[in-house]
Amino acid sequence: MALVHEFENSGNWLFRRRSWLPVFMIIAGIMMMYLGNRQAIIFDMRDELIFLGVSLFGELIRIFTVGFAPKNTSGRNTINGQLADELNVTGIYSLLRHPLYLGNFFMWLGPVLFLRSVGDTIVFGLIYWLYYERIMFAEEQFLRKKFGDIYDKWSENVSSFFPYPFKFIPPTLPFSVKNVLKREYNSFVNIFVIFMLLDIFRNYFLSERIYLTGIWIWLFVSAGVIWLAIRTIQKRTKWLEVEGR
Repeated sequence: MALVHEFENSGNWLFRRRSWLPVFMIIAGIMMMYLGNRQAIIFDMRDELIFLGVSLFGELIRIFTVGFAPKNTSGRNTINGQLADELNVTGIYSLLRHPLYLGNFFMWLGPVLFLRSVGDTIVFGLIYWLYYERIMFAEEQFLRKKFGDIYDKWSENVSSFFPYPFKFIPPTLPFSVKNVLKREYNSFVNIFVIFMLLDIFRNYFLSERIYLTGIWIWLFVSAGVIWLAIRTIQKRTKWLEVEGR
């Protein structure tokens, strides 16, 4: 099999199983805490709020992307295959081709920083890049086949992952808060679930007692209330439905 086809097939295979990545990341993080320097992971509110801030910064990138996205673009791909009714070339897509994956990177970087290990952070960066490089390759192959020269001309002037050169083109659609709430409430609460699990295991490894640190209790409960409210609205009403989104 030619290398280009191997990359595309493996990227599609990884894409369909990307929901399993968080499970492996959490398990790996717990193992690293157990095997690593226990004193390094002692609770420090300032540091851990910074780590949370890194993850929320990643969520903000996703919010900015999704808020301006039209229907069947920007992460609307399904387990059955790729979807793209049109090519996004404005807004954040005028700066980089894969903004959602950049957002995901920072969302995961926060919990990795929780481990307080330079080595673990470097390994995470390498694994993340190798994993998503194949997925990005497969997605771009799909878009090249569907949009042809339009995609090629756009991709020649827009970076894949880091925003350079910085030539911002305003988005064509207005920002939709409803679209963000509908599509991002699960990602938002997952950040707090992951930090909560890391806190529980950290405390157990340090004291052999299962408990949550006070600040993480309040943060997790607050995020859970927000998640429950949005999910109830979505399931029981059509308030979050926006035409063309």
